[in-house]
Formats: sequence, structure tokens, C-alpha cells
Amino acid sequence: MSKHPPAGAAEFEPEFIAGLKTIFEDRIVFNHLLGLKIASLTPDRVAGRLAMRHELVGHFAYNRLHGGVVSACLDAMGGLACMAAIGARHMDEAPQDRLHRFAKLGTIDLRIDYLRPAIGEHFDLRAEVLRLGSRVASTRMEFLGTDGKLLCTGAAAYIVS
Repeated sequence: MSKHPPAGAAEFEPEFIAGLKTIFEDRIVFNHLLGLKIASLTPDRVAGRLAMRHELVGHFAYNRLHGGVVSACLDAMGGLACMAAIGARHMDEAPQDRLHRFAKLGTIDLRIDYLRPAIGEHFDLRAEVLRLGSRVASTRMEFLGTDGKLLCTGAAAYIVS
């Protein structure tokens, strides 16, 4: 993940952050079902957290997180990174107007690499947009264990218009 924000990156208003959290954590019902939460939100990077629950187990003998949950969470985080990048691109608009720009956002392509078993009490996720075009955005995502070890990576393309 890059460590440098884009030139001229502005901070989001509390109203925009609150609205985006409501959309992501509550109004996207599947994210709510998974228990996916936003940990931080900046124009250039987003982070989230997933608490392990019995309902998310994929392998009962090892209490390992289901691979579909990993994939869904990384996809959601890539989408959230797109939302942040779109929000940053249109800082001249009111926060509520920018929140309406996400209606057409959708996954075009998703690749997940499972590097290690996802076992732990919680998991941290990070995502960033590599390129935000007028129609398509490309993202990179990471899925980390409680100890910060990289468990899975993802790359995705999203339609943004």
C-alpha cells in the first residue's frame, strides 16, 4: 500500500463521514449481516474491521473464517475506497450531494489471493484506489489477522458511472 496521500487531498467533513458510515454499515444490509465496520476513512485510504463470529466459520475443526466472507469483505472495502475517492474528487459539492454519487457503483472484476488461514478474534482490512477514471476504478485491498499478519490480498475493478 502506498504511504503518501494524493497531492491536494482534503479531509472529509463529519457529515460526509457519518453518511458514508450509515450507508456502508447499515443500509448495505449484507455488510451489516457480516458485521463489517469502518475503522478509518480518508480520501486516499480506508480501513475496516470484522469481528469473528460463529456464523462466519467456514471450517468447523479450525474455527477458520469462510473464504466467501473474506472475499465479500475485501470487495466491500474496495467499493468503500471508491466511494472515498469519488467523494474526494467532488469536494466542491455538498456532503449529501456527494453521498448520492454511489448509486451506480458496482464490481466489474474481483481477484482474491488467500495467503494464510483466517483464524482470529477479529480481522483488519485496508483498501485504496490505484486509479479513479471517469467510468472505472481500480483498487487494491488487504485482509490482516489480529497480529497484523497479511492473510489475503485483493484487487478489483468497479464501475463508477
